[in-house]
Amino acid sequence: MITFGPVPSRRLGRSLGINNIPPKVCSYSCVYCQVGRTKNMQVERSTFYEPEKVLEDVRDKVKKTKQKGEVINYLAFVPDGEPTLDNNLGRTIDLLKPLGIKTAIITNASLIWREDVRDDLMKFDWVSLKIDSAIETIWRKTDRPIGSLKLKALLDGMLEFRQKYTGELVTETMLIENVNDGEENLEAIANFLSHLNPARAYLSIPTRPPAEKGVHSPNEVVINRSYHALSKQLDNVEYLIGYEGDAFATTGIIEEDLLSITSVHPMREEAVKELLLKTGDDWSIVQRLIDRGSLIETRYDEHNFYVRRFPKRKER
Repeated sequence: MITFGPVPSRRLGRSLGINNIPPKVCSYSCVYCQVGRTKNMQVERSTFYEPEKVLEDVRDKVKKTKQKGEVINYLAFVPDGEPTLDNNLGRTIDLLKPLGIKTAIITNASLIWREDVRDDLMKFDWVSLKIDSAIETIWRKTDRPIGSLKLKALLDGMLEFRQKYTGELVTETMLIENVNDGEENLEAIANFLSHLNPARAYLSIPTRPPAEKGVHSPNEVVINRSYHALSKQLDNVEYLIGYEGDAFATTGIIEEDLLSITSVHPMREEAVKELLLKTGDDWSIVQRLIDRGSLIETRYDEHNFYVRRFPKRKER
């Protein structure tokens, strides 16, 4: 199946997914990958589906979706492997542009050192780059790239791409307990992202069964610390932990508002109290969420913060 959805996404609204890579062809074999271990590791670009076939599938899906009165905000390339391995990626985007729908791609950035890949990515309205580490040894342990890749070349390629790209650039960092969630790695990522200057930097955790057993997400205390490590150098840091929807919509129900906001950003105690004051509620609401296990209280830099309890990894 080349197209799927539309599916709801906090990042992209309602997006129609395009799976332009068969499972599982990739340049990485990440320990946390929800698709499983990589069956075919490569860095050479190849032809997988003819662009005209992709266009036909997408056009048909768009037509049927519109007939149902549904909206598509983005055509999103989110395949079972690395999308930039597709040698016809640029040609496919050219064919899709006349549909008048914005395009997005989520890439591990492993081929961004190539000029032709950067040229293809330039055609997208929204680009997400993976940055799980800015330290070579930790990067290899987390993402397990094919041996010929070098992290410095990838980081340099990202910076070169940023200089010319005029669309919306975001980054995504997947945090793995005791693998890449240490302070040294988070500081290195923050330093690099301060130069890359993405519109938004997302912090993710594994919420579906990963490729390897023993892979777990950090606890809320560590994730809160990670958030602040990046926020010292970046303005727009957000959690991306599986809760979709408009995180900042006012529901009029204080419990829903608290859980919605804290699933994206930790809230300082003073901010929670201010929100309660506006709605006329008292602290018993917060305590009830803590007692229920929906909200976690954690301390950072001499302040109390409140974070939504993250979904735990489910066993296979």
